[in-house]
Amino acid sequence: MPTLEKVPKEWLQRFTSLESMSLGNCLKLTSLSLGMQKLTKLTRLDIQECKDLHLSVDEDGNALQLQGLTNLHDVLIKHVPSMIDSVSQSPRHQSYPFASTGRRSSIMAATPAKIQKTEEEWRAVLSPEQFRILRQKGTELRGTGQYNKFYGEGIYNCAGCGTPLYKSTTKFDSGCGWPAFYEGLPGAINRFPDPDGRRTEITCAACGGHLGHVFKGEGFFTPTDERHCVNSISVKFISEK
Repeated sequence: MPTLEKVPKEWLQRFTSLESMSLGNCLKLTSLSLGMQKLTKLTRLDIQECKDLHLSVDEDGNALQLQGLTNLHDVLIKHVPSMIDSVSQSPRHQSYPFASTGRRSSIMAATPAKIQKTEEEWRAVLSPEQFRILRQKGTELRGTGQYNKFYGEGIYNCAGCGTPLYKSTTKFDSGCGWPAFYEGLPGAINRFPDPDGRRTEITCAACGGHLGHVFKGEGFFTPTDERHCVNSISVKFISEK
């Protein structure tokens, strides 16, 4: 069966009354045809387990294949790491903008796909300091990280694999000398007790990169009463502006 990128627009015109579309386990699918624009009655798009799928976006982050779909209001994307990564690099990565209506639907990565590399492969893509902290569980010096006193609006992605980890709205000034967040994005953070049981390590759920530690019950006036103490070098900030 041909992939959607090779299906003529004329073929998609046969399904103009389609209201819901689900794509799952399409391992060879890399893109969607611009013929998607013909599906003007589409209200829901569910894409899961399509590991190489990308959407083409313009400079404002608008999906070219979805332009003109004024009824589309529910978009769910899960286990599509390449698409999530491409969206996370766009100016409005955390919600998907539709050029014709201004509507937005969440890009959901509740359970990020696992990313595995050898030590040599990680060394090839990370700086020595990134490798020391992300892969060898090191810690940057207190007060030296670039995001310690930084409060721009956007998303903090894993510096190793690009997975979205924290919203800027959850960042707060704890005075600890490292960036502090009161919660991560759903499913994005894993927790592991340190061997001595004194602290709880937090890692990227996708690649296992070391982020820092999480502390609870310190009395901060936040919704979770938690402090995710994160190394600046473990994350990369992507602005929403």
